[in-house]
Amino acid sequence: MNSILITGCNRGLGLGLVKAFNSLPEPPQHLFTTCRNLEQATELNDLAKKHSNIHVLEIDLKNFDEYEKLVGKIADITKDAGLNVLFNNAGIATKSVRIGATKQQDLLDTLQTNTVAPIMLAKSCLPLLKKASLVNEARGMGVNRAAIINMSSILGSIQLNADGGMYAYRTSKAALNAATKSMSIDLRDQKILCVSLHPGWVRTDMGSNNAPLEVATTTKQIVDTICKLNESHNGGFYQYDGAQLPW
Repeated sequence: MNSILITGCNRGLGLGLVKAFNSLPEPPQHLFTTCRNLEQATELNDLAKKHSNIHVLEIDLKNFDEYEKLVGKIADITKDAGLNVLFNNAGIATKSVRIGATKQQDLLDTLQTNTVAPIMLAKSCLPLLKKASLVNEARGMGVNRAAIINMSSILGSIQLNADGGMYAYRTSKAALNAATKSMSIDLRDQKILCVSLHPGWVRTDMGSNNAPLEVATTTKQIVDTICKLNESHNGGFYQYDGAQLPW
C-alpha cells in the first residue's frame, strides 16, 4: 500500500502496529501516525527520525475541528495518490463496573472516543480514500486499494456477552461495529473495504499485565490478516488471526 493513517500510536497496540507495518518487506511509502502529545511520544518520534516514511501528527481526536487540518497535511504529502487505509485504532476503556456503579460521564467519554471519533474521522478522510480507490481501480477491494479498519473488541459482540458489566466499553464497541457495517454498505460502490477488528487480549496499559498476548505477536498477525482482506470480508467482524466473530 502507498499510505496508511493509524490513530493512537504513542504506545501499546498503535505503536506496535507502526513497527509491524514498517517491518513489512515493502513498508507503506507513507505511514501517518497520530498522538495527543508529541513531547510524550518519545519512542514514536525516535522511529520517525530513523524512518523517513513515518510521519507523526499531533491531534486530540476529541477535537473534531482539527480533522480538516489533519487531512490537509496528509493530502499535501500523498497528493494525487490519496490515502489507502484509515486504521481507527485509538480508544479508551473505563473500569469494569456493574450497572449500579456505572457513571454517565464514563459512558459519554467512551462513546465519544471509541465511536464518534472513528465515524467522524472516516467522514473527513473519505475524499482521500475515494481518490486512492480511483487511482487503484484495477485492483480488487483491499488495503492496497482503499480501506477503513476499525479497531473493535470481542467485548462489543452482543452474542458472545456472557459476563455482563463494562457498559461504557461494550456499548461503544458494539456501536462501532454497527457503524462499520453501515460504512461497508455506503462505501461499497466506491470499492472501499470496511471491517471491524478484534486485536485479542493484549498485554498493554488497557489490556493489563494479565493478558496472554504480547503486542509484537498480535500486531504482526493483525498486519498479516488485513493484508489478506478482500471483497468477501467487507462489512465483517474479525479477530487478529482472521477468524470471523459473531456480532
